[in-house]
Amino acid sequence: MAPTFPEKVIRYCPKCGGREFVYHKDNSFLCGTCSFHLYINSAAAVAALIVNEKGELLLTRRAIEPQLGMLDLPGGFVDVMETAENAIEREIREELNLDIKEMKYFMSFPNEYVFGGLSVFTTDLAFVCQVESFKNIKAEDDISSFEFYKPADVPLNEIGSVSIKEIVKSFVKSKLDESNS
Repeated sequence: MAPTFPEKVIRYCPKCGGREFVYHKDNSFLCGTCSFHLYINSAAAVAALIVNEKGELLLTRRAIEPQLGMLDLPGGFVDVMETAENAIEREIREELNLDIKEMKYFMSFPNEYVFGGLSVFTTDLAFVCQVESFKNIKAEDDISSFEFYKPADVPLNEIGSVSIKEIVKSFVKSKLDESNS
């Protein structure tokens, strides 16, 4: 068990501050003082698979930790009371200054995102997206740059996140299968 897992990091009840905040195998904590029950659930995150007119996949470089400098798909966390579809549109606008004209759900994959010394478990939802135009593309927010790769040339070893690597591998396989049929 990693030292960043919630059961290793969380020590006090967030409701009463009590020290009898005990972790249970059902991924929950129960406070022995005030009976507050907290479940550790998966957070939703989104990732965009965007292909240009040459059939190349758009990947970004992370400008922040975790995995600073590694390749990633554009996207991010779904905000509270936001749909996954709205989140992917917002994230693509924030990170790349692009507008999505069409999107289709592709797949999901679980992930562990370590931030501030705590493991945040996510379910990463990937969408194949078409954008209005690449004319105004620019790297902003938490990405330092963007790069396009032919599906067969994607450097999987440079992708930092396990979930994003699996999503990209599945997408590349689907594209290569498409071109071979």
